[in-house]
Amino acid sequence: MVSFTVNEGRVSVDADPETPLLWIIRDHLGLTGTKYGCGAGLCGACTVHVDGSAVRSCQTALSAVAGKSVLTIEGLAATPSRKLQEIWIAEQVPQCGYCQSGQIMQAAALLATNRRPSRAEIIAHMDGNICRCGTYPRIIAAIERASMEG
Repeated sequence: MVSFTVNEGRVSVDADPETPLLWIIRDHLGLTGTKYGCGAGLCGACTVHVDGSAVRSCQTALSAVAGKSVLTIEGLAATPSRKLQEIWIAEQVPQCGYCQSGQIMQAAALLATNRRPSRAEIIAHMDGNICRCGTYPRIIAAIERASMEG
């Protein structure tokens, strides 16, 4: 059994400690907002926060989160980053929407450590989160707006 906190609730999971956190979140805990994209940590669709840092859950073993705090897109609404989600909708960022939970989680990690990032800092931080629909200008605009409305 591996115990950790997810979205402010304590959980214990009986699974192979090397199971990717993504599958624990989706299959064992039923939180399906975190998406499977590439399985190799290259696209960012599976981004969650572990102790406040953005990580690729497809590349993070269950054993690596023992005793730690995990935040998924479902739990983000209960944090100050909820405003980011509202701005995401207002800026009409999603097209297909598949990558958006990972995009939002990556952006929330940036804004948690840098309330007023420059455009260049936003682009550098979001590099590696792939949007197949190409909504990058809207993603950047949403993050810029969130930083101003903070």
